[in-house]
Amino acid sequence: QVQLVESGGGSVQAGGSLRLSCAASGYTYSSNCMGWFRQAPGKEREGVAAIYTTGGDTSYADSVKGRFTISRDNAKNTLYLQLNDLKSEDTGVYYCVYKAYSGSWTAGYWGQGTQVTVS
Repeated sequence: QVQLVESGGGSVQAGGSLRLSCAASGYTYSSNCMGWFRQAPGKEREGVAAIYTTGGDTSYADSVKGRFTISRDNAKNTLYLQLNDLKSEDTGVYYCVYKAYSGSWTAGYWGQGTQVTVS
């Protein structure tokens, strides 16, 4: 059973930085993808960033390009999201997700989320 535990959220002023971590265990897919989603109050959940097992390719939402960086440490089974130059619109609950490479995000495994508040 895959388990994902996020940490690192908190409250920060606009322009500040945070680093989110996601400790993973119970991997089941040899070829997989991990990512971060977020959900702001009253809004739909949206994808923020993703990273792929093979080649380490990454992708980002346009709204966070140049400010957020996704990375993973396979030796530690940990996914990271570095958030820089935070804006009020970055406020929300951030979720770590793990899925098979060809699977859908909704069918993947989701963490419980960590709150990020930017004022």
